[in-house]
Amino acid sequence: MMYLPEDFQKQKMKRTILLGILLMANSIILLAQKTERRYLSGIDNDHTVQWDFFCTGGRQSGVWTTIAVPSHWEQQGFGLYNYGRDYVTYGRNFRFADEKGMYRHTFTVPSSWKGKKIEIVFEGSMTDTEVKINGKLGGEVHQGAFYRFSYDVSDKLLFGKENKLEVTVSKMSADESVNNAERLADYWIFGGIFRPVYLQASPPSHITHSSIDAKADGTFAAQVFMANAKAGMTLKAEIKDAASKSVAVIQQALKGSDSLVLLQSNVANPKTWTAETPDLYTITYSLFQSGKIIHQSSDRFGFRTIEIRKGQGIFINGVQVKMKGINRHVWWPETGRSVNAGIDLADVKLIKEMNMNAVRCSHYPPDKSFLEYCDSLGLYVLDELAGWQKAYSTKTGAKLVKEMVQRDANHPSIIFWSNGNEGGHNKELDDDYAMYDYSKRPVIHAHHRPGNEFNGIDCNHYEDYYSSKKILEDEPNIYMPTEFLHSQDDGGGGAALYDFWELHWKAKKSGGGFIWALLDEGIVRTDMGNRIDVNGLNAPDGVVGPHREKEGSFNAIREIYCPVRISLQHLPQGFDGSIPVENRYHFTNISQCRFSWQLVKFAKPFSTENGYVVHQKGEATAPGIAPLQTGALKLNLPANWQAHDALLLTATDPHGSELYTWSWKIPSNQNLLSKVVTSNSVDSVLVTDNDTLVSMSSGGINIAVNKRTGLLEKVGNTSRGPLSFTNGPVPVSGNYTVKGVTGSREGRNGVITVTTEGSMTQLKWTMYPGGWAKLDYTYSLNGAQQFAGISFNYPENYVLGAKWLGKGPYRVWKNRMVGVTDNVYERMNNNTQAGSFPWNFPEFKGYYADIVWMEMNTVEGKFLVASPDTGMFVRLFNFYALTGVKPHPSLPVGDISFLDAIPPIGTKLALNINANTPVLGPQSEPARFDGKPVKRSLWFYFGLPKAGDSNSQFSMPLTNELL
Repeated sequence: MMYLPEDFQKQKMKRTILLGILLMANSIILLAQKTERRYLSGIDNDHTVQWDFFCTGGRQSGVWTTIAVPSHWEQQGFGLYNYGRDYVTYGRNFRFADEKGMYRHTFTVPSSWKGKKIEIVFEGSMTDTEVKINGKLGGEVHQGAFYRFSYDVSDKLLFGKENKLEVTVSKMSADESVNNAERLADYWIFGGIFRPVYLQASPPSHITHSSIDAKADGTFAAQVFMANAKAGMTLKAEIKDAASKSVAVIQQALKGSDSLVLLQSNVANPKTWTAETPDLYTITYSLFQSGKIIHQSSDRFGFRTIEIRKGQGIFINGVQVKMKGINRHVWWPETGRSVNAGIDLADVKLIKEMNMNAVRCSHYPPDKSFLEYCDSLGLYVLDELAGWQKAYSTKTGAKLVKEMVQRDANHPSIIFWSNGNEGGHNKELDDDYAMYDYSKRPVIHAHHRPGNEFNGIDCNHYEDYYSSKKILEDEPNIYMPTEFLHSQDDGGGGAALYDFWELHWKAKKSGGGFIWALLDEGIVRTDMGNRIDVNGLNAPDGVVGPHREKEGSFNAIREIYCPVRISLQHLPQGFDGSIPVENRYHFTNISQCRFSWQLVKFAKPFSTENGYVVHQKGEATAPGIAPLQTGALKLNLPANWQAHDALLLTATDPHGSELYTWSWKIPSNQNLLSKVVTSNSVDSVLVTDNDTLVSMSSGGINIAVNKRTGLLEKVGNTSRGPLSFTNGPVPVSGNYTVKGVTGSREGRNGVITVTTEGSMTQLKWTMYPGGWAKLDYTYSLNGAQQFAGISFNYPENYVLGAKWLGKGPYRVWKNRMVGVTDNVYERMNNNTQAGSFPWNFPEFKGYYADIVWMEMNTVEGKFLVASPDTGMFVRLFNFYALTGVKPHPSLPVGDISFLDAIPPIGTKLALNINANTPVLGPQSEPARFDGKPVKRSLWFYFGLPKAGDSNSQFSMPLTNELL
């Protein structure tokens, strides 16, 4: 059964109910004066209709059988799979998967349709499509996979009788430019009728379509195209707002056989459309003859004005706007590019959840429902003509531009037409877009330099931070990269984005940019036991997985792009509830948002609880802060707020969606640990020194340090035996020499001192009565370091999971420290690797930030490590048994590390294009040290809580706090 998130399930149920209504008598009859529609296929990938089918090559070829329509035939078990770069991967001609699919289907047409114009409409078919009705060609073979096309079949139908539809779909096109533009590409290639097919019947005289230009000042104009119009007819149009209130009526008598009528009006004080305020209007066109409506059609649109002010920026309704965007493929793992409205809706919501305001439809126009959701929920859209790195011919491309723009012209969400990708643009088509788009949106070229600057916008891909800075400072054009921070293998996406976004946000000539890409393009291979295949390194480019599983970059992007900008890292001394706020909305005052706070207490280690308990909560009055301005949010916290563990603050946008939740610890780490790290008041510590080891024991716990190496060699607990936590502390950077190891007593405590020289200047173990052990260490380093701190060994395969108080739930990198919040998290051990099965996020292995304590759950029992110091990172195990693709940084020595510095992560392209990770910005440079001593302490407890104990106290009846 296909995996579907909850939203998809709800949408699926709605569509099922709708389908039952729509398919009554297999017909959709709206109103007599409206175009009637009858589906021949199903309406989407969830609701299909079986047609007869014959595949000419590959699997299940050579026999007539049946197939679900719409679908890709590969996903139904036919033909061969083909990734667009197979010619590189396998060194074979990319025509190797060149099978054809032959479809047959019978249908009836109601007798009431006689005398009407009847068209058969294909929303999308891959690729060359020949259509016959009752043995007669519908028209010329259509070439181009992602575009709506139709044939007038009025004279080929039998009314009230059975009709025969025959469709031949060639996976490879006879037009080489179509293959070059669509199929010689870095994405999966499929065959088949993958979007719906239907008949539509219109009166002989009817409205075919319109192209609207509605400006922010209320100026309205529409080109209305008609078929078979006659003198004496009247065209009337009525504009209504979202509350169905009429705001304008336009009427015009037709003269002669007008095929195009220009309607003009002006709406006073319209609600303007932006991604923040997606206010829509509806226009209904009515064609009258002798006072009777003979045809009606309607469109939704928005009032908005798009301007490119050269050398200044992109302006929507007179306000400069920067695109917080991402690239999106149309995709679902089980069905490829055959999707449904629920998937489209979920993706729009997902993009907006990341606080993005824009999406690029890479590298072809999407399903119409996706654009409708962008209209209604608010996303700026780049609608793109296919052309991955090579372009359509002028002859073929001109037809496809017409089909794309006529279908999509009235979507207010579309801000730009993109004429191909990375060299896949035919400049002879640049002026074709305005022929069908009356609003004359700007056209851009999205590709690598040189020569991609067009209409005052430079969209060059994958510039590094420093070259981006130079472009923004020195060059005359607006800079809006339509691809940057390639997100393969956990790099890119949110990693380095903070630096890039600060650069773009503060640069006058920035138009923002579009991260590559939203999702991992993993297909369920019906020829490989339904295993999800991402074609190695080619397709796992997303910040979410194929089923939209959220990787670590998701929440990082969400925080970085949050329009309510809160940069407060720690609660200052004397905190009075005032939090600085920057408004990074373009059109929205912060007063339109909501704020709520919570005071919480965290769960304790060795307990059954996770997370936190809310003790007090309240609302805060949103301050009036205009767009691009700063101010302060005042929290009226109770007098005892400092008695809690943390303060949480949630911002909600004017539409009721959560923007982000921030957290701040209230006590210091030392105070948070004061009730956890305890000492037995009656026992003493036994210190033993022999030829090879110095040992300490108390409360049934013992540790032993090797006298030659100075490393922890044995850990044991009399109730459970030895624990394999050994071979540390080893410095992850720098070198030192052990000069001696001695044991001694300090009161009732035991001490092991390791005398060293080199980068490690102090190593001292102290055991307290009851078994808690403290490690004090000091080191000094100079210059750039990928990591700094110490490591121990522990067998990864012994680990069941971990629970910790610190940042989470995702791992971090030096250049991706955001998107994580303070809490008590628990995660089972997993081998998740970004971009590959099983997409079980968050990953278990990695770097974790600001750790107060971490409880390791192992087959040998539990043990706890804690630190009173701030800024402690814990690294868990070898997470580079991943792909090994450069420029992923190397790992520290050992298995578990306690670090003061961690490495940044690069992108797939950082090494290939820009030489190394540091070019991604200041946060992507390694940490630097100045030779000053770094002093740290770690606490260890290798015992277990007593049986049935559900709180943080251990099996020590008389305790004194050590911290």
